[in-house]
Amino acid sequence: MLKLLLKKQMAEIFRSYLYNVKKNKARSKGGVIGMIVLFAVLMIGVLGGMFTFLSLSMCEPLYEGGLGWLYFLIMGSIAIILGTFGSVFSTFSGLYLAKDNDLLLSMPVPVRAIITSRLLGVYLLGLMYSGVVILPAVIVYWIKGAHGVPQIVGGLLLILLISVFVLILSCALGYVVARISVKLKNKSYITTILALAFIGLYYFFYFKAQVLLQNLLNNMAVYGEKIKGSAGLLYRFGRIGEGDWTAMLIYTAVIGALGAATWIVLSRSFIKIATATGDTAKVKYREKTARLQSADQALFRKELNRFTASANYMLNCGLSTLMLILGGAAVLWKGGELVPVLENILGDAEGSVAVLLCVGVCMIASMNDMVVPSISLEGKQIWVVQSLPVSGWQVLKAKLKVQLGLTLIPALFCIACVIIKLKPPVLTLILMVLFVTLYVIMMAVVDLWIGLLSPNLNWTNELYPIKQSMSVLLALLGSFALVIILGGLYLLVGVRLGGDLYMGLACVLMAVISVLILLWLRGRGAKRFANL
Repeated sequence: MLKLLLKKQMAEIFRSYLYNVKKNKARSKGGVIGMIVLFAVLMIGVLGGMFTFLSLSMCEPLYEGGLGWLYFLIMGSIAIILGTFGSVFSTFSGLYLAKDNDLLLSMPVPVRAIITSRLLGVYLLGLMYSGVVILPAVIVYWIKGAHGVPQIVGGLLLILLISVFVLILSCALGYVVARISVKLKNKSYITTILALAFIGLYYFFYFKAQVLLQNLLNNMAVYGEKIKGSAGLLYRFGRIGEGDWTAMLIYTAVIGALGAATWIVLSRSFIKIATATGDTAKVKYREKTARLQSADQALFRKELNRFTASANYMLNCGLSTLMLILGGAAVLWKGGELVPVLENILGDAEGSVAVLLCVGVCMIASMNDMVVPSISLEGKQIWVVQSLPVSGWQVLKAKLKVQLGLTLIPALFCIACVIIKLKPPVLTLILMVLFVTLYVIMMAVVDLWIGLLSPNLNWTNELYPIKQSMSVLLALLGSFALVIILGGLYLLVGVRLGGDLYMGLACVLMAVISVLILLWLRGRGAKRFANL
């Protein structure tokens, strides 16, 4: 029974490797092998290779400095963080809020078997993520440092203890995430916020990693003494990898006790957690006057609600909204240093800084493409909006307004911050605002045109029209190419014309393109949508 449940659990975790959701059928053996090989290359080759390189750069200097324990402390901490983050959401969805909890509990299956299979699934996932960090670290230490019996036993035990500790943390944090998720009405916002926080932390540590590593190696003796003197538990944790028998016994006992406590708590409260549906507050009826909305307002709200209801949609198609706001704030903070640098690089070319900063704002705005998959996301229910007493152009206009509203306002904020720091002449200021505005409008109508030409209404997972459709790829590559062309043409030809004249000509061209595509959308485009 346990073997079958564990097999089912792993099949759910790696479902995309075994089943083609787009074609709604199981993958062929060749396809499964190809997906597994690709996964192995990414996990072992790319991620494992990165941490192997980090281990090689740290192990020898720390070992020779008598700080092998600090090496294991750093690599072990990274393994715990990566393992916990990699498995916590599997714990949340696979242990506490699994969709088949009610079905399994209604069958003659022992509750302990269900808990054990779920825990083993979480454990194996955590072991995979933590092992890709700590296993190379241990092997590198055996090669570059010591490889006696105590070190070999300590290294293997460290891998085991970290994997069990990751399981304990995943169960605790997964419970917190599950409880929050049950109480939230709109889970897309918390998912989006967590994803953005992780992306921000990733890039922060990515860009700071080299500096932090160099600082650590330069001051390893100082840091080592501070940790050894004030954090004895951390020192003992690092000593496990060096083969300290006392440290091994202490941490084996502590983590074993924590693991046993986790099992006891879960076995006693699993049914309550697994069947929880959240608090349902009693709603008291209150008579209210219905607010009348026009058809255009109702369609716009429908499109906006569709966008904010999906974390995948917001993260993949609306990231530019946040980036433009952050970019504007960054310009206000550091713009006083940026503008003189650009002026020195570009020399005496009048208006060059203004043009290139406008192009930079347009580059950030290009990442917003929520209107491209909006038609495809109607899916097989597109007949609903087609049957409403509204024209096809009204529906398309509502989709267009969402991208314009979520992109143009932040873009104008960003360019306003640039103008505050640049302090250009009045004519240049007007042209900068027009340049960014017309670019955002042009890309919105072009994106809608692309999405209308090649919609995919037969998807089974919303990620396909959002991330993997050819129209989205074409829109992103096209917008980036256009920004590069605008900047490149200015450097090649526009410098001779002057910044103001170049921006004026570009504005005229973008306005003409926008008008022509809008005319097509109102006529043939609306008819095409009505006949999809």
